[in-house]
Amino acid sequence: MRFPIITAALILAANTALAAGGERRVYVQCGGNFSSFVNKMKAVAERQGFSPAVTQPFFAAADFSKRTINADRRQGIFKTDFISFSRKLISQNRINRGRSNSQKYNSIFTAIERQLGVPRGMLLSFWAFETDYGAVQGDFNTLDSLMTLSHDCRRPGLFQPQVFAALELFSRGDFPTNVQGAWAGEIGMVQMLPKDILERGLDGDGDGKVNLKTSVADALFSGANMLRGFGWRPNEPWMQEVVVPQNLPWEDTGFHTSKPVGDWARLGVRPRSGAFEGPGLRASILLPMGRKGPAFLAYPNYQALFEWNQSFVYVATAAYFATRLSGAPVYDAGNADKPLSDGQMKALQKKLAARGYNVGKIDGILGAGTRAAVQAEQKRLGLPADAWPTRELLNRL
Repeated sequence: MRFPIITAALILAANTALAAGGERRVYVQCGGNFSSFVNKMKAVAERQGFSPAVTQPFFAAADFSKRTINADRRQGIFKTDFISFSRKLISQNRINRGRSNSQKYNSIFTAIERQLGVPRGMLLSFWAFETDYGAVQGDFNTLDSLMTLSHDCRRPGLFQPQVFAALELFSRGDFPTNVQGAWAGEIGMVQMLPKDILERGLDGDGDGKVNLKTSVADALFSGANMLRGFGWRPNEPWMQEVVVPQNLPWEDTGFHTSKPVGDWARLGVRPRSGAFEGPGLRASILLPMGRKGPAFLAYPNYQALFEWNQSFVYVATAAYFATRLSGAPVYDAGNADKPLSDGQMKALQKKLAARGYNVGKIDGILGAGTRAAVQAEQKRLGLPADAWPTRELLNRL
């Protein structure tokens, strides 16, 4: 699972989180007195084999962070539609700096592309969105954030294993208790959690250490290795803008359906520029704002990006930005139907939930569950089933 992350300095934000298949376990009952919770976590650590000489200074340094809790509750930005979100995150300055960094660190990117098969465009995109190319790495005490979120009862199974991973790093001298990062415990230029660092961190500069805060080589190699761990397939495309015909079977769009690229071509789908990048691959049609908005082919590598972040709009924007940094033109915004307001989206989710669909929390966010339910109801009502919620659909329901 991944969850949205908002860093105050970037305003919009991003996220990295738990390594694919990582441990999700509650070791200590959440909630209650924080000091007692800390003592219980310390006792668990010592039962795992950590010596008191290690656990005492580590857990003694942990404080409850109300600021972290407040940041965890702020998720409104992910209610933004794709066009608005992408235009906020992708500025000409950010594009220029991405291209400049591509040249400045060309030897590092070339080595990563050769050894790991992860393209520089994708790494530059995450590097930009996570920390503005390393400039804004977060000012939350990482230990405090991890312990606070482990104590909080929203997702203790996600964060408690991260505390013990941080303890392992601390025992090796690689996790100062005053280290700072994002509110959810990520550290460094590409924002990796302690468990990610233990499992995927790479020494890119050859100094014998994995320093994600100051070493560009370490950060980029580690980020690429993490993507590989998420299922990234070397030297394959991830996303490509396409033009779709008006008679496309809209119910076949979305991630639930993939077809050989040749089949999409026979249905009238064509690249907006150039040739198909993965003619021998399967792909899905991605319509982030419905059939009247931008259209993309999502190749298998696109799915790996959801292990980095589970926000639909974030992943679509990061993937698109990576194509821009790789030479693609600005997308054709089309003429999409106006997005529903927050209140309308919540009303729609309530109606869908009442019909038995699993839309998750009624939060106004157009996530995967809501999109699937929208598409199913569009098909039932004889509307173009492109998974984009409209006022017409809301009124019909």
